[in-house]
Amino acid sequence: MLGKFIKKLGYVVAFDTSLSEQSPLNTDNLWVLEVVSTHMISDQFIQHLAERLQAPLPGPEAQFRMAHVARRHAAMPPPNARQASVLALFYPKALDWHIVLIEREQNNPNDRHGGQISFPGGKHEADDATLMHTALREAEEEVGAPAEQVQILGALTPLYIPVSNFQVNPFVGFLSDMPTFRLQTEEVRSILEVDFRTLRAPHTRQSTTIRIASNVALSNVPYFNVQGKVVWGATAMILNELLELSA
Repeated sequence: MLGKFIKKLGYVVAFDTSLSEQSPLNTDNLWVLEVVSTHMISDQFIQHLAERLQAPLPGPEAQFRMAHVARRHAAMPPPNARQASVLALFYPKALDWHIVLIEREQNNPNDRHGGQISFPGGKHEADDATLMHTALREAEEEVGAPAEQVQILGALTPLYIPVSNFQVNPFVGFLSDMPTFRLQTEEVRSILEVDFRTLRAPHTRQSTTIRIASNVALSNVPYFNVQGKVVWGATAMILNELLELSA
């Protein structure tokens, strides 16, 4: 019998041996039937992701399904395109797999993506051994995800962004435990912890008008409505490839 609940990742399935219809719950008489750890929630899902990432990817076709009509063609990166990497980071929370997105700060007038929702990530630096290390370094800097604990499953299709001349290389990884996020406040305004399953709901796919300059607006832009935030552009395109790959 338990005299108290034990705090633990996961949840306890239990019943009170003294409980009747008239009596209140007595936690001193609980028999534990099962303790479910978050490590058990979906190893199968992670294994499925790893396998799919080694197979042919959905590719640009899947990405362009969440792009504005003006963007729905494969723009080839020029020789002077800069390299960047982002990380789609899965972690267990509330008995399901979540991913983290960030809301970027708008204090840099030269940042063409300021204020937008994106994956953690940034430009490739000379000290980065590989593009994968860029993604890991940036995720640790921006949200505090410990790079040495992230297990990389593979990479999605690179995506060229003409407006900033970046070739973005998306990597997919996971943490076995829920991280303690630590924001890089100079660049990150907030984070969104997103239950990955919710992104499959049809109502999350919407369209809107996006103003990209004082005198320029795009109409009928597809986006994911994530906790009331508009996730569009390259992030939505990468996210859609990840959703189709994981189905």
